[in-house]
Amino acid sequence: FADLVLETWDLQCERNGREHRTAEMGCQQLVVRRGQPFTITLRFSGRGYEEGVDKLAFNVETGPCPIETSGTRSHFSVTDFPEESGWSAVVQQQHEGSLSVSLCSPPSARVGRYSLTLETSTGYQGTSCHIGDFVLLFNAWHPEDTVFLRDEDERREYVLSQQGLIYQGARDYITSTPWNFGQFEDDILSICLKLLDTNPKFLRDQNRDCSRRNDPVYIGRVVSAMVNCNDEDRGVLAGRWDNHYEDGMSPMAWIGSVDILKRWKKFGCQPVKYGQCWVFAAVACTVMRCLGIPSRVVTNYNSAHDTNGNLVIDRYLNETGEEDRRSRDMIWNFHCWVESWMARPDLAPGYDGWQALDPTPQEKSEGVFCCGPAPVRAIREGDLQLKYDVPFIFAEVNADVVYWVVQRDGSQKKSTHSSVVGKNISTKGVGRDSREDITHTYKYPEGSEKEREVFAKAEREQSSLREEDEGLHLKIKLSEGANNGCDFSVFAVINNSTDTERVCRLMLCARTASYDGTVGPQCGMKDLLNVTLAPWAEKSVPLRILYEKYGESLTQHNLIKVVALLTEYQTGDVVVAIRDVYIQNPEIKIRILGEPMQKRKLVAEISLVNPLAAPLNNCVFVVEGSGLTDGQQTKELEEPVQPQAEAKFRLDFVPRQAGLHKLMVDFESDKLTGVKGYRNVIIAPQPK
Repeated sequence: FADLVLETWDLQCERNGREHRTAEMGCQQLVVRRGQPFTITLRFSGRGYEEGVDKLAFNVETGPCPIETSGTRSHFSVTDFPEESGWSAVVQQQHEGSLSVSLCSPPSARVGRYSLTLETSTGYQGTSCHIGDFVLLFNAWHPEDTVFLRDEDERREYVLSQQGLIYQGARDYITSTPWNFGQFEDDILSICLKLLDTNPKFLRDQNRDCSRRNDPVYIGRVVSAMVNCNDEDRGVLAGRWDNHYEDGMSPMAWIGSVDILKRWKKFGCQPVKYGQCWVFAAVACTVMRCLGIPSRVVTNYNSAHDTNGNLVIDRYLNETGEEDRRSRDMIWNFHCWVESWMARPDLAPGYDGWQALDPTPQEKSEGVFCCGPAPVRAIREGDLQLKYDVPFIFAEVNADVVYWVVQRDGSQKKSTHSSVVGKNISTKGVGRDSREDITHTYKYPEGSEKEREVFAKAEREQSSLREEDEGLHLKIKLSEGANNGCDFSVFAVINNSTDTERVCRLMLCARTASYDGTVGPQCGMKDLLNVTLAPWAEKSVPLRILYEKYGESLTQHNLIKVVALLTEYQTGDVVVAIRDVYIQNPEIKIRILGEPMQKRKLVAEISLVNPLAAPLNNCVFVVEGSGLTDGQQTKELEEPVQPQAEAKFRLDFVPRQAGLHKLMVDFESDKLTGVKGYRNVIIAPQPK
């Protein structure tokens, strides 16, 4: 027999991409999921493949130092019976000179970029030929993959959806902001793989790092560390919380991860400025979804940052309600992290499923700024000893807050204040734009027997707040929506639920605030020295908050913190109430003109009314949407937008992909920033 000579080959990127749900990553490269077969075609010149005469074998290698024992190299022959445990190749069909071969990786294979080599031999003669590279991803569709997720709608949302909503605002006014994850956009996969190859564990021991890339727990921990740059590890994002973002992008301005990841690559893996928690979480979510691990961004309202680990957050207020003697313990209005779905074979049974990963740099874990994966179930059960970082997240959702009021003479009075930590834990619903509340996955109902058991296990004191009830109750209410540019009122509502008259001092103070709990200057204040409450009476005291007072110092988080202190003269008891008021931005209106069809021009008409009493200068609209626009589109308006006038422009775009997509808009100007809007657009497939 003459030697078998390979003439051409086809990795069938398009067909395999469709079958492996990676087609949106483009048909220039082969991207497949582990444990699932993919087909390639080999064409021989002269004569075809003869079974029994010719031997065919493949070699796959990943990483800089591929070794069989590390699982980063495999050599396997074409057989009739595929191996269960390893890589396999099976002849599918033969047609004249061409041969279809089905290749399959084990569901526990290392993910990453592989090179594929074919070895042919007839008799003693053998040749080998490199036939291309492919990328192997985790496979949430394969029952034996550690990231297997049973429900198809959930796989669509948490692996395949390139867009979503992230919850922000305040506990009493939850807002959603659109986000373009864009994990299948051009170049994002190679950037995610570069991120794995930039991580310090890889640089320290390439063989060991690559051999552990079959484990989503390991990958999650690496991604959590690499999305922030606090370890000088060439991480993706630099965090900043002080409202000075002039030398970079304000964290509020981003509308997607693609722009951030591309900048990181373009500037030689220099950290991109700037991120805050939802930006870190969203970028980590993009990387995890891109690699095939089901992931979602979650938001915890009134999130405790307990630095000394005692599960109690002490805050000090002076008699005017101002923060005094800052403790490092903070309550953030909200805090975002990521949940990724995976099995935990490294732990006792029962901890598979959602794992919390927090890429925002807060505390070190094993010497590095990363957090998780922590099984959400372990957080709910108070199993603080389990890997990784369960105590930190347990505190974020369960710590107790004690407000101490510091009197003029320096003495401290413990106030009563109803518990607020860890409320309304939220994520986007599956296949819909509404909020799903997942608080119950993190904690048992307050006051339940189960909650008491968990607190006892976690050695946390029973909530100190249920013990004392002096019969005076204080709440802060908001009558109408608070719109940017307008004045509005808040009300301190006081209840006397006893049968004796009470005489009190009421102090009401409003300050602009950031979402991490820091406050700015005062923008409204009332001090009533003589509030008399008849038995069983209720009183409502208004405080008017004027735009001319808050407009200058409102941060880009659009929050005003209102603190009320009620001091009873007779006993000296103090009741504290705190409410974060979210100042609403104007709505961005988006109209779609034309028939939405794949590869046909569409027009979006985008507008916003200036609600302020002053003109807006340097107005910019930024628009993006995976599958709709070609990357990010920016429109700078030449003229200032006068008060109550409309900022408006038209964008032409040609949708590339059929299906449901979100067109997302961000608006920036000198006085109104980070205004977001989106519109769902259903694109009909191109007629065949």
